[in-house]
Amino acid sequence: MVTAEVASTDSDHASVPAPSSQPALELREVTVRFGGITALSDVSLSAACGEIVGLIGPNGAGKTTLFDVVSGVRAPDGGRVVLDGRDVTQAGAVTRARKGLRRTFQRVQTFGWLSVEDNVLSALEWRGGGGGFVADLVSFPTRRHREHHRRARVAEVLDRCGLTAVAKEPAASLPIGLARMLEVARAVVDPPKVLLLDEPTSGLDETEAARLGELLQSIRAEGSCAVLLVEHDVRFVMRQCDRIVVLDLGRVLAVGGPSEIQANAAVRAAYLGEAASN
Repeated sequence: MVTAEVASTDSDHASVPAPSSQPALELREVTVRFGGITALSDVSLSAACGEIVGLIGPNGAGKTTLFDVVSGVRAPDGGRVVLDGRDVTQAGAVTRARKGLRRTFQRVQTFGWLSVEDNVLSALEWRGGGGGFVADLVSFPTRRHREHHRRARVAEVLDRCGLTAVAKEPAASLPIGLARMLEVARAVVDPPKVLLLDEPTSGLDETEAARLGELLQSIRAEGSCAVLLVEHDVRFVMRQCDRIVVLDLGRVLAVGGPSEIQANAAVRAAYLGEAASN
């Protein structure tokens, strides 16, 4: 069972400003079917800037499918996805990313042949350098200034993620914990509007998980980003999240603060008791 030690989480973030009333992300009655199987059924949820929303549930509850819908990897069979007030249901993954949506994955996805530093830098390159090919040839001052600013931002994020010591190492050489932190660094270097984290603590040791928690709370405190967190580490979810959405068999079983969710008999029966014993 989940211990009472984490049941007081609702008050842990009392000093942080309340999230914006305007949702950065909304799902409205989203439905996804695979043949005769309904993976998601009329799922609605929202996340505001300055808010961390946890998404938990048993295996097969629909969590990854929901992330695929939000990020534009899969189109829903019904319902709408609204990002920062704009309906993006028909928009592709690239369009959503350029509107401020970032995602990490259950299975680590880095550019193994690039250094850690260049992996993170790559997330800024889509904005271009300005001046085109001519600027590259003559090294315009504006181009040099922009490059300097980007590398300074990368260095800052590497430090926050505990990656400075391995900045020049190829990403393929990293152990799983550091590789996951690299994914997070790449997701936040270009400040996101909505950040989707899929099992981010998997493979992290206690120190790395604590650093990730501190990073999430600093992002939360800045108030410019909504975080949607899928995570099997229930204690991490309870410590970090303002609200928690529980999925079961593709439906929303419950929504509430950490203490409410832990006290919910239906949630305990469907998920929490099993999750805490693993």
